[in-house]
Amino acid sequence: MVCKSSYPRIEKKNKGSGRQRSNQIGAGIIILKYTKMKIILIFVSTLDGKITRWGDPEVRLWSSHQDQDYYKKIWNESRLIVMGSKTFDTGSFPSVNHQLIVMTGHPDKYENLKIPGKIEFTSESPAKLTDRFKGMGHEQMLVVGGPHVATSFLKEQLIDELWLTLEPKIFGTGDNFATGIKLDINLRLIHFEKVNKQGTLITKYAVLKN
Repeated sequence: MVCKSSYPRIEKKNKGSGRQRSNQIGAGIIILKYTKMKIILIFVSTLDGKITRWGDPEVRLWSSHQDQDYYKKIWNESRLIVMGSKTFDTGSFPSVNHQLIVMTGHPDKYENLKIPGKIEFTSESPAKLTDRFKGMGHEQMLVVGGPHVATSFLKEQLIDELWLTLEPKIFGTGDNFATGIKLDINLRLIHFEKVNKQGTLITKYAVLKN
């Protein structure tokens, strides 16, 4: 679903269009082909837009088991997952079948936790991070939070789809998934599903870009 290969696609030069970079090697030419990569932002939220209950980051204390099962399924199917350091610090994330990219202003702080090809800590901007993994042939990137990382991707207009679970709850106070700056982003509903009697909705929106 997510990625056919974590390495650049290598093929002989043929006629065609698209963004390509070529390097001369011996008598042949190697083409590194840049594929389209879908970037998905996923969150669970209350009806008043809160992704934490009164600031507590532990979502599993209030989200429905249907949402937790859905999130686990998406997580297991994803090969490339991006999160912020605060999100990483608050949980345990198995990375056997995933490549976790943790965005932080202090990657040296996590030097002893990095695992080549499995867990990486970076201070790259969202745009540079996206370009790097596009060049490696990835077809999908899942952004799981937190608010600072989500907002930075939204600000740079990199998100293609928002997958949002709406729980029928109101907390009044708590964190929003986009925060701190003015945004004006239009979305189009492409999928929704009611998953329990209480009325939890799993929705998917496409981001409309200029």
